[in-house]
Amino acid sequence: MTAAKVIPGAESFFLPGNSIGILICHGFNGTPQSVRYLGDNLAAKGYTVYAPRLKGHGTDELDMETSHYQDWVHDVEAAYAKLKQTCTHVFAIGQSMGGALVLDLATKVPCEGILTINAALQVPEYEIYRNQSVPRFIPEGEPDVKDDTVTEITYDQVPSKAINQLLDIMEHTSQQLENISCPILLFHSPEDHVVPAHCSNQIYDTVLSLDKELIALENSYHVASLDYDKDQIIEQAYGFIQIHCKKATIAS
Repeated sequence: MTAAKVIPGAESFFLPGNSIGILICHGFNGTPQSVRYLGDNLAAKGYTVYAPRLKGHGTDELDMETSHYQDWVHDVEAAYAKLKQTCTHVFAIGQSMGGALVLDLATKVPCEGILTINAALQVPEYEIYRNQSVPRFIPEGEPDVKDDTVTEITYDQVPSKAINQLLDIMEHTSQQLENISCPILLFHSPEDHVVPAHCSNQIYDTVLSLDKELIALENSYHVASLDYDKDQIIEQAYGFIQIHCKKATIAS
C-alpha cells in the first residue's frame, strides 16, 4: 500500500537551535503549517523547535480514517524523545487537540512546562457523532480564524471515525488533569467558536501545578496561532520559557 502524499506546506518541521527544546503540536484537522509562525519566531530566539505532523493529518481523509488517537499520542512522545536527544530542557506547546496531547504528555515525561492554546477537552458540534459511523465523512467549515487574510491547510471533510478518536483523547486527557504538576501557561480565546472557553478554566482549576496562569486572547478565535494575537502568544511564551529555564538551572 502506497503511503499518502503530504500536502505541500503541511510537513513536519525541525529547527535546530540551543539546548532548550520547544515541541509544538497542531490540532485536529490541522497541520504544522498552523503553528509554523510560532515555530519560526521561537526558533529566531535561539530555541530548538520541532513540530511533528500527526498521523493522518496533512495528507488525505482516507489516511485520517485509519488513524487512532494512540498514534497521535505516540507522535508527540516521539517528538519529545527527539528533542531530548540534544536538549536539556523541553517545553511543549499544543493548540486545540494538540493541547490535549501535550497535557497527556506531561503525565508521562518531565516537561519543564506546558503551554496550551485553546486546549480542547470538548468540541460540542462533534458530540452528535459520538459512537456513530454514519455518515462516513462530516463536512468541515472554514477554519475559525478572525483574521480573514489567513489560510489554514485543512481537509474539507473529516471521517466520523477520526472524530470519535478526537472525542476519546479529549475524554482521556480530562481524566488525567490531576496528574499534572509542571508549570503551565494557558492561552484561551473568549470568542472561540469550536472549543468552549471553560475548557481552559477546567484545566486551570484541576491541574496540581503550583505555577499556572490563564491568559485571554481578546482578538483571536480558535486557531489563535494564525490569528491577530499570535505575536502576544510568542512574547508571553518566551517570558514563561525563560523564567522556568532559569529556575531549572538554579535548582540543578
